Formats: sequence, C-alpha cells, structure tokens
Amino acid sequence: MLRQTLQQKQQLRLTPQQMLVQKLLALPVISLEQRIKEEIENNPALEEATENEPDNKEDSDIIESEVDGGSSDEFSNEDAIDFMEESDEYVPAYKTFSAVDTDFDRQENKPMAATVSLRDSLMFQIGVRNINEHQYMLADYIIGNIDDDGYLRRDLYSIANDISFLQNTNTDEKELHSILNIIQELDPAGIGARNLQECLILQLKRKEVKTDALDLALKIVTRTFDEFSKKNYEKIKEIFGINDAKLKTALAEIVKLNPKPGETYSEEGAAMTIVPDFSITTTTEGETLITLNSRISSRLKISSAYTEMSDKRTKKGKMEREAASFARHKMDSAKNFIDALKQRDETLLRVMQSIVLYQPDYFRDGDESRLKPMLLKNIATATGLDISTISRVVNSKYVQTDFDTFLLKNIFSESFRKESGEEVSVKNVKNLLREMIANEEKRNPMTDEALVDELKSKGYNIARRTVAKYREQLEIPVARLRKEI
Repeated sequence: MLRQTLQQKQQLRLTPQQMLVQKLLALPVISLEQRIKEEIENNPALEEATENEPDNKEDSDIIESEVDGGSSDEFSNEDAIDFMEESDEYVPAYKTFSAVDTDFDRQENKPMAATVSLRDSLMFQIGVRNINEHQYMLADYIIGNIDDDGYLRRDLYSIANDISFLQNTNTDEKELHSILNIIQELDPAGIGARNLQECLILQLKRKEVKTDALDLALKIVTRTFDEFSKKNYEKIKEIFGINDAKLKTALAEIVKLNPKPGETYSEEGAAMTIVPDFSITTTTEGETLITLNSRISSRLKISSAYTEMSDKRTKKGKMEREAASFARHKMDSAKNFIDALKQRDETLLRVMQSIVLYQPDYFRDGDESRLKPMLLKNIATATGLDISTISRVVNSKYVQTDFDTFLLKNIFSESFRKESGEEVSVKNVKNLLREMIANEEKRNPMTDEALVDELKSKGYNIARRTVAKYREQLEIPVARLRKEI
C-alpha cells in the first residue's frame, strides 16, 4: 500500500561554488598552477593575460559587470518560441567539439622528456650479454620481480613455479640462480640482492681497489652481520682480534655503500623543488609583511572574443543564439572560477595573518623555543572559520621567511605544562630531546630512562613511554643502535 507523507528536516548543503573553493584551498601553489592550466584548457573563455598586457582593475570591473549582465539576462518569450519551432536537425559546432581531435597534431610534435626506468636499464644491459633466448626470457621474468629498491624479495622456487605455469617453460631454482648471478653483475652494484646483507656483500666485492679495510669490511658483513646490525662492536673486535682503529676504518667502508641501489632510478628519490605559498619578511621598522604566491591566478581574465560572442543573443538566427548560449555558459564558469580563486587568496591571507599574530616572537627571529602551543581550533577561533577550513589551508603549504622555509603545519603543536606551571609547545620538548641526543657520548648513548631523568632535571616531567614516542617521531633509533666507536 502506497502512502504519501510530509517531512521537514534541516540539511547543510554546499553549493558548487563553495565546493570549488574548498577544493582549491587544499591545493599548494604548484598543484594550483596545474589546476589553473587545466581549467584554461577546458574553458576557452578563460585566459591568462600576457606579460605585456597591463593588469587593469577597471577592465576586470567591466568584465565582471558584463558577465553579471549576461548571466542574468535570459531569452525573451518570443525568442524562446522561435528557438523551439526551428528545426532540430542543426547541431551546434561546440557540441561536436573534441579537445582530443583538435590537439592531436600539436601533441604529436610536442617534445617528450626521455626517462630510463630501472627495468629498462637492466634489460638493456642483459641484452648485450652472451646468453641464449631461453636465458633471456628467464632474466626478463626475474628482473620483472625486482622492486623499486633493487631487491628480489620473491624466492626463486616461487618464480620457477610461475614460469612453469604461466610461460609453459620448464626451469628450476638452480637454473634461475645462475641467471640471477648474471643479473647481480649488472649496474648499479647490489642490484638483485635478496636481502640487505647480500646487497652490501655484492657492492663490497665490486670495489676495484682492494685494501685491508675493505677486506675486513667484507668479513664483518659476511660473518658477523647480526652483530654489525645490532652495533655489538665489542663482539666484532673479539671475533676478529682487532682494535678500535681498524674497526672504525672498516665501518667507514660499509657506511659508503647504498642500501637501496634501485633508488637512483626512482622518481621518489629525486630532489623535490619547494615553491612556497607564502613569503614573510620583516622590515627594518619591525613590520611583518605577508605575500601570497599567486603568479597565475592574479592574471586570469575572461576572453574578449567570448564577451563579443555573448552579445549576439538578440539575433534571430539559431546558430547565433546557440553560440551566445555556449559563450554565456563558459563565461559564467570562468567567472565562478576566478571568484573562487579570489576567495581562496583572501582565506589564505586571513589565516596566515592570524598565525603570525599568534606567533609574533617566532616569526621575528625564527627561534623555535619561542613557539607557543597552537592548535587548529586556536586559529579557527581567531579567524571565525571552521577547523576543517584551517586544516585545508595549513596542510601541504610552505612558508618562506627570512630565516627558513618550512611546512606550515609543522609549527602547530599541543601544549605541555612544565613543573613550574609554564606552558610550552611540544615542539620545544622534541627539539630539546633532539639536542640532548645529538650531544650525548656516542660510546655510551643515553637510554630512554636516562633521557627521562635529564628532562626531569630541566623541569620536564615526562613518562618514559612519552619520551620513546617523541624519539620515534623524530626518527631517532634506540640507544643501542646509536652507539659509535
């Protein structure tokens, strides 16, 4: 049985414009520039002003008034009737427009960056080896199982089974091992190793100049790898009957080795160029100036050709009206995008100004000990914005100052109350912990219990598990692994 009922409820819905602003807020400047370029490609009514074209505020006002007028002015009833009565056989050109077809010739001649992957490099090297077609196929399969770090983490038995079932080729572990030996002779040294110990051994054996230190290093990695990984240096000296000086020279040879030989071909291993979203400078008068990096967004404008096209809406021809309707739609979209960028810039500056006002001492000289505890809700209260908006602003945004360039979210931290009652930032506690470990006696590094006692003497009453947590967050190993000779 069907029944109709009425129900009232409140719902919070974001408009498409608000959703666009929220998405743009989360983008750092490099991603934003890419997003703007994509919008320019997809919307022909959106253009970037040339360098020789002056930025004219009056022009932008004219464009805004023209767009506002065009978007609110609809067809008259008479025009609508004429439009509906005309034949439907005509299809406007813009409905059949394909960006792929248009850009094909231009893409065909575009220069491409040449990159060589780890697999391509290894296959090229194996191709010049004196091996038959069957061995080449086996090498290809083994190389395909080498990960980005350069390790073969699958056992040869499983690989042999895969080749037998998938390639319908008979092979065994012994044959694959011989092929793996050939692969391990390729560059970079250490490639194809099945664990860290084998990787280091392969690199040490590849050294051209043989020395006593190198010979000892090979013995240490081969015979006492467990003691070496645990830094049990006393045991190593006892086994080989050597003194501290000889052990130190051997360890120096091991430290030079690359534990991840495949990383040289990895895009993740490439250096990342940081483009700051904010630039903060302090004048000689002590005034703090905040600049937002908006190189492209500040030069966007609406195409004059589309403005002229939208004026043809009063014509009687169907083609002109179709073109005018298309132009107005694209102009509305362009205006919304420009408005969203302006709102993004205003929000970013508003949040950054509140952060600088909250941390005036830190931004004056960059002394991290003067950082006050600061949470997202503190800036949300100061700006009147939602915490989620503040989170979108601070994540993945970089700030360039007179003393450093840093990730904005890194200066946010919880508070810690000292025994004296003073509230300090947790970041200060971590910096103190890092400094204590850096200045410790490396022959006898401080345990977590010793760090607790040292912090307590400085007025920081912190539990051992908290010290261990902070140490792990700082990526500092335990005392046993920090030991040096």
